[in-house]
Order: sequence, then structure tokens, then C-alpha cells
Amino acid sequence: MQPAPGPAQRHHAPEPHAPEPHAPEPHAPVFDGHNDLPWALRQDFGYDVQAAGLADGQPLLHTDIPRLRAAGVGAQFWSVFVPSTLSPEASVVATLEQIDCVRRIVEAHSDTFELATTAADVRAAAERGRIASLMGAEGGHSIAGSLAVLRMLARLGVRYMTLTHNDDTPWACSATGEAMGRGEDTGLSPFGREVVSEMNRLGMIVDLSHVSPRTMEDALDATSRPVLFSHSSCRAVCGHPRNAPDAVLERLPSNGGVLMVTFVPKFVSEACRAHALALRDKRLELGLPVGFHDVAPAEDPEAAAAFSQWLERNPTPEATVDDVVRHLEHARELVGPRHIGLGGDFDGTVDLPVGMDGVAGYLPLLDALGERGWSREDVDALCWGNALRVLEETEV
Repeated sequence: MQPAPGPAQRHHAPEPHAPEPHAPEPHAPVFDGHNDLPWALRQDFGYDVQAAGLADGQPLLHTDIPRLRAAGVGAQFWSVFVPSTLSPEASVVATLEQIDCVRRIVEAHSDTFELATTAADVRAAAERGRIASLMGAEGGHSIAGSLAVLRMLARLGVRYMTLTHNDDTPWACSATGEAMGRGEDTGLSPFGREVVSEMNRLGMIVDLSHVSPRTMEDALDATSRPVLFSHSSCRAVCGHPRNAPDAVLERLPSNGGVLMVTFVPKFVSEACRAHALALRDKRLELGLPVGFHDVAPAEDPEAAAAFSQWLERNPTPEATVDDVVRHLEHARELVGPRHIGLGGDFDGTVDLPVGMDGVAGYLPLLDALGERGWSREDVDALCWGNALRVLEETEV
């Protein structure tokens, strides 16, 4: 989940339409690492799963059943995200509500989705023609500093936890938190290492998206199981702090982990990254709120009007599918084809690269990889095999 530049806002996808018939699948099903549909359902539909109309196509969302089917998505980690600005107690409650939302999505569309926690569950769902639905908690604030809460999330079926979101926790440094803002990368505390150890024991995957470089290194030192970056790209290609440095990625082959490349424009395009930074600076200059907000804060009307004028003079640049391809090819060259995957962050970002119609955007991306000569074996590993292997190798 990425912060909007100002008050909480939702994207508006093109009007849904019946996807064009696609040729027989030239690749394995897609196993995506991160989708924020549950939070979007909270924000846009008050958790009314039926009102969301997922079966018919939904223009307010990146995600609906027709587009999932058209893209060949076979397994999805649904993010049970809650904002890191909530109090510890409210974070736990909101996380439980998100878990409940995932379960109700599956119950409401049981002909399409099937709950899964293991690799065997994923394979069985695929054999039945259903989309395996797994859960990942996006941020260590969701456990409120309690290993008991962590254990209960695992019992409820949460298979990964991102160690931080946009803010530091008392035990882990975020890539975009206050510590890094001061130029201090504090990494993991002793309790943070204990969290990693307990996650290994429970069979929860350690997710290193959102965390600082030292936290990445400390977690790799502490873990005995493969890790994921559920929705990050390559810092060598685009210098956003949310991306993973090469020095960290080079440790994935020995760990067995996977970088699931994301599609967020400011993470894949230098032009988009620079614009996002300038946009944030302008809002701060005008005294307007920045970052992620659960409830939209009030804005000074004159400042908001001035910002709108600035945005007209400085339109947001567009990322492309080719930008995403550059990250995938850099990662493949650096760590090999068995340590990369896909983590779109659909419904967790306002904008997408041009040509990506929500979750149907896998089609042009995979077509582009085919045009660049990627083998069927490498594409299948990217789409399915690598994520499934990490899931299996972290089971207990």
C-alpha cells in the first residue's frame, strides 16, 4: 500500500469491459505477492463485499474477477494492510477486520476463490480452477509489539508479515521512517530478531518490502528460511528508497528468497520518482498534508487551489510496461531467474504504468517478456514456481 500525496484517495480505472479473448496461456498461472483489495473494499465500500460487484467488473478498483481470470491469476497474497499511523490497539483490531474481509471475499465468490495457506493448498485450488487466496500482513505494527498476537495471526492463516510499513516500529527501521529521515539506519533491535525467529518457527514468511537496507541485512542474518520482497523493485534501476539495493539482492540466491517486482510508477520510473518527490515538497511548502491517511484531513482551500495550479503546470509523468521490464531483467541478471516474481501492488497505488488495466496488466507485461526472448521456463518460474517454492520451503 502506497501513500497518496494528500488525503486518502482512490483511483478510477477505465469502465470495466469484457476482456478480449486471449490465446491459450503461454505461461504458468500468476502467483502475485501483494494486492490491497481488502483495504480498497474498506475505503470504497465499507466492507460491503456484495456491493463491490467483483464478479461483474468494478471501475473503482484495479481488481475484479473478470480481469483476474483474463490475466490467468492462479494465486494471490491479499494484503491485510492497516495504516501504521493507527494506535497499537487499533492496529490489531483493524488487521482482524482485514482478515475477516478476505474470508468474506472468498465466501461470497467461492466458485472463484479458495483459501490457502500451504503450497499443497495452492496446487489443489489451481487444479479446481480457483484462485488460491493467501494473506500477508503489511507491517509489524499489526502485532502491537506482541509475539502472542503474531502467533494468533499465524493461526488465522496469515502467511507473511512485512516487518514495517512506511513508519518505523519500535523494533524495525522502515525505508521511509523518521530514523532514515535523520540519516540513521537502525536496522532490527534484539526484539526484532526475536520476531524473525518466531516467524521462522511459525512458518510465516519474512517480507522485506518497506524496510531499510540495514533491516534487510539484519533480517537476512537472523532468518533460517527464505524471505520475500512482496512488492519492491530494484534500486539500481530506480533510486526510490522502497526498492532493494543490489548488495541485498545478491544475498537472495544463498537465502533462497524472491524479489517480487512491483509496478508502482514512482518505484519503476526515475521520472515518476522525481515528480513524486517534487510533489511532496510542494505540498509541504503549502502546508498541505502528505503521506497515507485513513481519514482525509482538512485542507486549507487556498493552499489546495495553489497545489492544483502547480499540478497543472507540472503534470505527473507516465511509467510504462518497459520500465517494469527493465527491473525484471536487471534482477534476473543479478540473482538469476529462480529468485524473481511479481508483486503488482494493485489497489494499493493510485496510478499504474500505461497499458496496465488493473490486474489484467499482466498480459502486456508477459507479452513484452516473450518479445524479449524470455524462455517459457523462466516465465513460468517468474509467474508461479518461485513464489510457490518459497511458500513450501517456509512451511512447518
